[in-house]
This record gives sequence, C-alpha cells and structure tokens, in this order.
Amino acid sequence: MASSVLALAIIIERFVALAEGRVAPQGLSAAVFATTRQRIPEPASVAELENGSVLGKVLGSALLALHAPSGCSEEDVRAVMQNAGRAAAQHLEAHLSALATVASAAPLMGLLGTVIGMIEIFGGQSPSAGTAGNPAQLAQGISMALYNTAFGLLVAIPALVFWRYFRARVDAYLLTLETCAEQMLRHLKTCGHIRP
Repeated sequence: MASSVLALAIIIERFVALAEGRVAPQGLSAAVFATTRQRIPEPASVAELENGSVLGKVLGSALLALHAPSGCSEEDVRAVMQNAGRAAAQHLEAHLSALATVASAAPLMGLLGTVIGMIEIFGGQSPSAGTAGNPAQLAQGISMALYNTAFGLLVAIPALVFWRYFRARVDAYLLTLETCAEQMLRHLKTCGHIRP
C-alpha cells in the first residue's frame, strides 16, 4: 500500500513538473533571440525569464553572465549554460530514481509476502492422528498468499510504464535544452554580445 501511494504521488508530481509550459514553452527561445538582438535585457527582466521555465533558467544564465563588469568570453558563457543545464537535468530527473525503485521493489515485496504466507500456512498444518489438514483450507491459504505477488505486480507494472515514459520525456527535454543553448550561444556571438 505504501509503495502504491508513493508511486501515485510521484507520477502526479512528475506530470505537473514535466508539463511543456514549465520546461520548454513553445516560442520562448525565439522571443529571447528577438529581445536580445539589439541589447541584453536588465537583470530584473532576466530574473522573470528564469522564473518562467527550465529553458528560461538556462537561457537566462547566459544573459546574467553577460552583465559581468569584465564581460564574458564564449567559453565563459558556455560554462555558465552548462552549469545551468546540469541543474536543469537534476530538476527534470527528480524522483525518477524513486519511481524506478518502487517498480523494482514492489514485485519483490509481493513475493516476500507470498513466501511468508506459505511458511505460515504450511507451518500451521499439523497432522492430527496421522492425517493432514483440511485441503480446502490449505488451498484457500495458498490463494491468499499469492495475492501478495499479484498486488506487488499491480504496483510495479504501472510504475515501470510511467518511469519509462517520464525517462523518455526527460531525454527529449534535455535534447531541446542543449539545442537551444547552442543556438543561444551562436546568436549572442553573431550579435556581438560576447567578447572575442
């Protein structure tokens, strides 16, 4: 029960956190490129960009770096965006390892429950006067013990499916972030905002 509640909570949280509008809104990079064609926005505007989405944090990190008094080289801006990208990757992958753990551990917990149940059933069967216990009662006990394995699988299968779904979604977002960061670097270089 605990693992099913945990898995459900993680799945709901990841659906919200990995919504496209929170990670990489459509048209954001184009809007940033248009805004920075002539000049670099003030830090207050950049802070708003960073608070809007994960992609905004990556692109905003480059714009904040350009506000340094000594200016920034291409390598400096690239390093800043790589650090922001690593933080973004960690944010996107949050709780996915816990979901994978639930998917792996739930069948084992169900199997453990089944084994313990079988031990209890057969341990409780004491022959009296040379006869074994009631076969119907034994079959019912085995059936109840096997429910543990079934419940473990009922938790593990959806957890595994959603883990794979979220993993693929995170990989696609990371590719988008990397592509936009490279485009941003070329854009800033073309517009002359990065010192040679």
